[in-house]
Amino acid sequence: MTRSKKAAKRAAAPVIDPYLPTNGNFGYRVSRYELDLEYKVAINRLSGSATITAVTLAALRTFTLDLSDALAVAKVSVNGRRPAHFRCSGGKLHISLQESLPAGAALSIVVRYGGTPQPIRSYWGEVGFEELTNGVLVAGQPNGAASWFPCDDHPSAKASYRIRISTDGPYRAIANGELVSRRARAGMTTWTYEQAEPTSTYLVTLQIGMYDTYRLAKNGVAIHAALPPRLRRNFDHDFARQPQMMKLFVKLFGPYPLSSGYTVVVTDDDLEIPLEAQGISIFGANHCDGTRGAERLIAHELAHQWFGNSVTARRWRGIWLHEGFACYAEWLWSEHANGRSADDHARYHHQRLQDAPQDLLLADPGPRDMFDDRVYKRGALTLHVLRRQIGDDSFFALLRDWTSRYRHSTALTDDFTGLAANYAHESLRPLWDAWLYSKDVPDL
Repeated sequence: MTRSKKAAKRAAAPVIDPYLPTNGNFGYRVSRYELDLEYKVAINRLSGSATITAVTLAALRTFTLDLSDALAVAKVSVNGRRPAHFRCSGGKLHISLQESLPAGAALSIVVRYGGTPQPIRSYWGEVGFEELTNGVLVAGQPNGAASWFPCDDHPSAKASYRIRISTDGPYRAIANGELVSRRARAGMTTWTYEQAEPTSTYLVTLQIGMYDTYRLAKNGVAIHAALPPRLRRNFDHDFARQPQMMKLFVKLFGPYPLSSGYTVVVTDDDLEIPLEAQGISIFGANHCDGTRGAERLIAHELAHQWFGNSVTARRWRGIWLHEGFACYAEWLWSEHANGRSADDHARYHHQRLQDAPQDLLLADPGPRDMFDDRVYKRGALTLHVLRRQIGDDSFFALLRDWTSRYRHSTALTDDFTGLAANYAHESLRPLWDAWLYSKDVPDL
């Protein structure tokens, strides 16, 4: 085959999401991951196995999983049998079966692998598994999950998880879900977590560090914290109002979506930005300096448990459904906590958006701009304009309906605009045309 024909073939290859054209896989749907891993901090060595439960969506003879080239696969089995062939290349584990499986067949895939995990390079910098000064964090958004386990790495592919991680005794390992067991033996401690609720791969995380853990006031939802002891006094001041935030957001957005509660991790290192994961938010030491200067970020990350983590955009072009909503939650918290009103925030950021380049389409910003601050602020402004048009009672009823209807599922912008029509007495089409589907910033 000539080079031009190969290029044409690659160009014609189907993609799940054009924002991440090489991510995600065809032919099956995963329902569960069971990770049984060991990590040695001093040498950054990860090893173990992943057991993946799935079902075929079509007749299947070959299929792929996303997996970083930094990790080597030693053995694969599918339904207890060795495949005809497997190989790793281009960020994929390619598996060829000895015999084709029909549509609707059960798949049990076991992958034994190991190596020195590294972040994955992307448009948005390095994402995924990252060494700290003394420990590890995983920042999976948007395509970092494959840096530490084989998976179908796309937000529309949600599954349950069991994560068993063994690491050096002095360290605490934190992962998603409920801690169901902890066992120390021969200088190693094994931590087992169960995440029952369907979760996108990018929201699965692993945090390892010299952390003490604390339980905050409950207020109906258990809130835990894990942080270096030296930061405890600052934490007690800076994060003191989390229980009140939780109470407010439950009132405005509906029940907290996870049975295992909420955990905040503060690393001993500084982080450029906080990170969200399912049931967990990760902050740097610089966000815990005793000044309470990161409170809007604390509100933002908590709000993601509803908007982004439970209700997840089916395609990355719908990222405003995560970031616009979490940004608006910052303004709602400010309003509630006797800070600036949401209206004041809206007017301030509206002026800044008008002064910025007006070349971004909120409903489809493009991969390079999907984490642009304009997506966050214009998304929040869109919600504020909607709130003013339909009124507070209808607006917050809409948000609660949204988080209930699409709980632990995925949705598109059209799903939100369609649902919103039920709460309006007049057409919302002019609003959506101006704020979602036009690049110019409308008058407020």
